Amino acid sequence: MKPNSCKAKGRKFQGEVVAIIRAFFPELSADDVRGAIMGETGEDIKLSALGKRRFPFSIECKKRESLNVWEAVEQAESNARKSGLNPVLVFSRNRSPAYAVVPLSLFMEMARSFNLEEVPSST
Repeated sequence: MKPNSCKAKGRKFQGEVVAIIRAFFPELSADDVRGAIMGETGEDIKLSALGKRRFPFSIECKKRESLNVWEAVEQAESNARKSGLNPVLVFSRNRSPAYAVVPLSLFMEMARSFNLEEVPSST
């Protein structure tokens, strides 16, 4: 694949991730959540101050057929340290759904916050 095609594919994927974030957080405008310009350093999804308060995640996007997960996680963690946000790696390949990778401790915090159905007591 040519470099320009790779960049276009990455740009499109960033746009899809931005659209998903904005769909789940409709109070955030296009100024609050936007894709980074190709070649821009740092996170792939840029957030305003309001965006960071409502969506405290540093997103690294990868749209590739083959992915070195550990390298991508390291990049996400490095960006997150600089911004003070939670690291998230969002990745996909052609004709596949997108997945998000977060540290296990963060995942467990998110799982605990779900309002699960009351489990009846055994007494």
